[in-house]
Amino acid sequence: MASQNLQFHEMGLDDRLLKAIAELGWAQPTLIQEKAIPLALEGKDLLARARTGSGKTAAYAVPVIQHILDSKQSVREQAVRALILVPTKELGQQVQSMMRQLTAYCTRDVRVADISEKADLSIQRPVLMEKPDVVVGTPSRVLAHLNAQNLVLHSSLETLVVDEADLLFSFGFEADLKNLLCHLPKIHQSFLMSATLSEDVQALKELLLHNPVILKLQGSQLPESSQLQQHSIKCEEEDKFLLIYTLLKLRLVQGKTLVFVEAVDKCYRLKLFLEQFAIPACVLNSELPVRSRCHIITQFNQGFYDYIIATDEQGLADPTAATQTAVGKGKKKKGQTKGGRAKEYGVSRGVDFTNVSNVINFDFPTSVQSYIHRVGRTARADNQGTALSFISHAELHLLSEVEDALTGDNSDCVVKPYEFKMEEIEGFRYRCRDAMRSVTKQAVQEARLKEIKEELLNSEKLKTYFEDNPRDLQLLRHDKDLHPAVVKPHLKNVPGYLIPDALRGVANPLIGRRKKRGKTTRDDDVKTNFRKKPQGKNPLKTFRYTGGKSGGRKNK
Repeated sequence: MASQNLQFHEMGLDDRLLKAIAELGWAQPTLIQEKAIPLALEGKDLLARARTGSGKTAAYAVPVIQHILDSKQSVREQAVRALILVPTKELGQQVQSMMRQLTAYCTRDVRVADISEKADLSIQRPVLMEKPDVVVGTPSRVLAHLNAQNLVLHSSLETLVVDEADLLFSFGFEADLKNLLCHLPKIHQSFLMSATLSEDVQALKELLLHNPVILKLQGSQLPESSQLQQHSIKCEEEDKFLLIYTLLKLRLVQGKTLVFVEAVDKCYRLKLFLEQFAIPACVLNSELPVRSRCHIITQFNQGFYDYIIATDEQGLADPTAATQTAVGKGKKKKGQTKGGRAKEYGVSRGVDFTNVSNVINFDFPTSVQSYIHRVGRTARADNQGTALSFISHAELHLLSEVEDALTGDNSDCVVKPYEFKMEEIEGFRYRCRDAMRSVTKQAVQEARLKEIKEELLNSEKLKTYFEDNPRDLQLLRHDKDLHPAVVKPHLKNVPGYLIPDALRGVANPLIGRRKKRGKTTRDDDVKTNFRKKPQGKNPLKTFRYTGGKSGGRKNK
């Protein structure tokens, strides 16, 4: 059978592994899986470039598990046989989750341990003493355990995987990675998985691989325009808030949405702004504890939230007192850059959001790679997606850089102007200004304090302390209520007379039904209770218009 038609059951995989794959609903392998798995099973080193969302994790996880199952048929001794290096704690947890799903029917033969979370070495030591078959971790955590002799690899390791390889050096792991290599056996199989083939990846190739097979499976780093629609709209700072209010409140954008901003403070500012209009959203940034970030991602993936407001590695907050305390005077924490920016955390990289319909760049990214990785959160696998970027006058040169890069990448994915007349929504401006008056610096500060308070109350580490000191718990619970921003009830609903003629019947179907029963008065407030559109549909296909007398037009 031709290689392009190769199926999972034709790869010589263990029946237990095939059963797990079937349970995950994978009817056939993706391109990277189809090409990489057979080569990996033959024992070849691999350097694979494939865009985000293409199934790279399973492309290395399946052969790693198969190798371990094969080894245990002849050698029953328990040992660490595979090491998977990741740049972030969030990605570490996702890799562990994927490995556990694939080993659902062989859990006794393949055990997986994730040590990427920053905990005391003594806490993770018992897990490593049991010699799990697969260890997942960041280079710094793995090296720390190797130096403490909690982990021994020089005699047992068979496979080394470096996931998101292009990030390891940029996140400050170069020295750790080189020191780590001294603890590995001379003969082992290595995989480098990356969305780009940067200079850092080429350097890693020289360090880790021996006569590798290089797979460049995607000419473009983003899907074609038939799958991913990219739009931009020119607007200044105040107009950005007006525009996102209109898009979300009138449901012109539907489905699960990631909104990227440049700084942590703006995360909370935008969240409080949207709350004024009863639009619930959650924030995701580097200052939240790891467990909280993973919990938010899980809730988003399960449909508890439709909107996440996030920062990425290009625009994190200025150092806070807590950060400075953790880093210490004169010391730079692993993964930190100058100015306290924690580059180790990046929402746009590594984190696996599921069924994201839209990405909105509220603040345009400062680099082409950041744009690609942000937009890569949608249109994953075979799903449709849309990216919408708000562009201020000062950011036009950044948009030009992105367009030049995509054109140079022979990409069919072009950033098109979003046909939207700002004057059509001028009637909403006074409502947005009214909402913004409530979103003060103090309100943002109190919103952040409220989150810290909730973290303290829910902290597992402080549970024992509160049991021993119940008075402190009572004081924390009964501390004065924080009111991040005064929510004005009249902003919750959209008066029908404010909706432009071009949007009537598209933005709010209730208006059309009311007209049939009787004339809508100027004072009638039309509630925006919309039926949710199935996920995976392209939300910006719902409506695009040029304004004027011609009204709206469907975009097929």
